[in-house]
Amino acid sequence: MARAVILDADTVTSGDVSLEPLTSLVDTKVFGFTSPDEIASNIGDAEIVLTNKCRITEEVFEKCPGLKFIGLFATGYNNIEIEAARRHSCVVANVPGYSSDAVAQHTFALILNHSSKIHEYNDYVQSGNWGKSKLFTHFEIPLNELSGKTIGIIGYGAIGKSVAKIAMAFNMKVLVYTRTGPSNTLEEVLKGSDIVTLHCPLNDGTKELINAETLSMMKPTAMLVNTSRGGVINERDLAEALKTGKIAFAAIDVLTTEPISPDCPLLGLPNCVITPHVAWAPIETRVRLIGLVRDNIRAYLNGSPINNVAG
Repeated sequence: MARAVILDADTVTSGDVSLEPLTSLVDTKVFGFTSPDEIASNIGDAEIVLTNKCRITEEVFEKCPGLKFIGLFATGYNNIEIEAARRHSCVVANVPGYSSDAVAQHTFALILNHSSKIHEYNDYVQSGNWGKSKLFTHFEIPLNELSGKTIGIIGYGAIGKSVAKIAMAFNMKVLVYTRTGPSNTLEEVLKGSDIVTLHCPLNDGTKELINAETLSMMKPTAMLVNTSRGGVINERDLAEALKTGKIAFAAIDVLTTEPISPDCPLLGLPNCVITPHVAWAPIETRVRLIGLVRDNIRAYLNGSPINNVAG
């Protein structure tokens, strides 16, 4: 029977989602967390490795010659050295599309929170100020309708398409920039959008795509949303743009360094909201993810791997 190792189970469950669909399929050793210097030793002679964020490098493959299948608890696979996986004849199976609805939902939660000023108005009420008012209402904190606004979507895979669908339900205009099909230019999207939202993978073509130059193309009233990968943004350039009014607001779920570094330039800015990489993580989404990882393992064990990004 094949042996499996889960390297970072705590990234997919805190006990609220069962790993039994995986552990019942193969003989599995579970580690809640694996530090970089423990990866090879924790894998040992296992044939199957399941991970979310652990980096599997050429050095790991050399130290673990029995490794033949990497099952990712994720769609992105930039933490795996794919060329090394190919050299070592190792399948790398990701899980595309499992979190599209969840990430689109979180994207609009960030947008709506900013447009409707939910937290600010709740703070106003909880402070007792509404109770002291002579009026039935209070609208001194500016509110904005989404209807008629333009949203620019950078990256138009499953998540980008889900975001567009929601945007159209709000009667928004949609601009799209994608490298994989007909689209607007990046400049058109940045210059023409009231909200720019990122849904592209992190690769050589998208690393720091949002930087001082591209931020300067945006409207000074614009909002930037990132629920894709942190490295798509140059965070120092974004911080400077927020401080100097080049753009009005940012809402970020992902950062270049995670967990957040104490010296992250976006930390503490009044016009930047940061959530801790949770867009993908509703309980229903994680249950679905584990089921799809199970399907990937089964296909590999049956000799017909699916979702093999190293194929």
